[in-house]
Amino acid sequence: MTQNQTKDTKDQEAMQNHTPQQHHQKAAEHHDQASKHHKEAAKHHESGDHKSAAHHAQVAHGHMLHAKEHGAEASKKHANTHGNKK
Repeated sequence: MTQNQTKDTKDQEAMQNHTPQQHHQKAAEHHDQASKHHKEAAKHHESGDHKSAAHHAQVAHGHMLHAKEHGAEASKKHANTHGNKK
């Protein structure tokens, strides 16, 4: 197992141990970070620094993906806890 695979496995295990509330909080934090990087990317585009703009846009995209993962995990945990009740 490579170092990256080990880190990914640990990250997945840590994510599974979060409560739904923690997942929602983490999702919000990642959305906030994505917003900051998008604003920074816009500033760099305006000044003509397209390399830095692309970097910040890519980092923003990564935060968005993490936010979506946390949102999905919160939904799964909610469904497992409260789903199929009659």
